[in-house]
Amino acid sequence: MTQELIDLRNSILEQRYSDALAIIDELEGMSKQAIIRNILSFVNILLIHLIKNHIEERLTNSWATSIRNSIMEIKRLNLKENKKSYYINVDEWEDLILDEVIDKAIADASDEVLNGAYNQFQLEEMIDKTELIGKGCQFLTLTYEHSTKTLPKAIAEVLIQLPGGENWFNRK
Repeated sequence: MTQELIDLRNSILEQRYSDALAIIDELEGMSKQAIIRNILSFVNILLIHLIKNHIEERLTNSWATSIRNSIMEIKRLNLKENKKSYYINVDEWEDLILDEVIDKAIADASDEVLNGAYNQFQLEEMIDKTELIGKGCQFLTLTYEHSTKTLPKAIAEVLIQLPGGENWFNRK
């Protein structure tokens, strides 16, 4: 990025404004890609914990916290500076998860589910990807429907519906 800034400065000083605008577009694209990568890393964490919940049929405080924190960070990162639009729109999540995240999440989860009892290929056979993506999208949709203030409660309401969710909520 440092080289791009030097090139931008030189382009402006030399009054090559079309070159300067092209560099600005490139920098903007790099920034957007970095934000999306960061968002997808939180989606990966969300899916890992949903996989663990599905296979182990329980919900721990740690998993609930990771899910909640991931959703809160996704909300924060996904909203553009204008506070009116998003980097990833609500209707783009399914394809994005399928294309970019789900296989990595399964591989990562295989190291954690039941202390690594299943390799990623075995775990993939045990998971309904459509159902997993649907559950992930249910959480992600909350980020468009709720303010930062009301989002934690909305997340808890969905967590309660997960296997072991009532026991988690009632602290059993």
